[in-house]
Amino acid sequence: MKPKRLGRQQGERALVALMAVQITCALLFMLDIYGDIHDRQPGEMIGWHLTIELAANLALILAIIIEALYLRRLLAQHARNEIALSAARGALDDLMQAYFSHWHLTPAEIDVATFVIKGFSIAEIAGLRQSAEGTIKSQLNAIYRKSGLTGRSQLVSLLIEDLLHSPIDGVRPAGQEGDSVNGAGADGKS
Repeated sequence: MKPKRLGRQQGERALVALMAVQITCALLFMLDIYGDIHDRQPGEMIGWHLTIELAANLALILAIIIEALYLRRLLAQHARNEIALSAARGALDDLMQAYFSHWHLTPAEIDVATFVIKGFSIAEIAGLRQSAEGTIKSQLNAIYRKSGLTGRSQLVSLLIEDLLHSPIDGVRPAGQEGDSVNGAGADGKS
């Protein structure tokens, strides 16, 4: 995720730098136009050269305004996306905690379940928890037994499905009456 964030920030900086160059050019063109107008003889008509310079400069100023509005829109959209992502993270955490509490998982089992949901392998979880792989496997078996799930894919699917289809205030951990999406319980049966 950091490479995308860095790339987006670099893109925003590049657009701001481009706009700064364009503003500088527009100011220089305005000075040239002012000089041309000032150097005219009284009563002399504005020539094609000056008209073209003026039109080009106005187009450049319009482009700068459009770019500024576009950048503002991008930044606002980015802010909205960050808020939505933050809410989704919070919702997933709330949902996980609701299930973990309903399943009466121990603190160690909660850690292991969290690592499993994040996609870590048994060996990686064992390394992170400084435990033996057998201990992690035993804790995973306890998690699956308490939850009524058969494996990692069902655990992740249950969370994603409920996150996408249930309001967080109405989260009903698997096994409760009126359960989950399509009335299916933890075992996937209706």
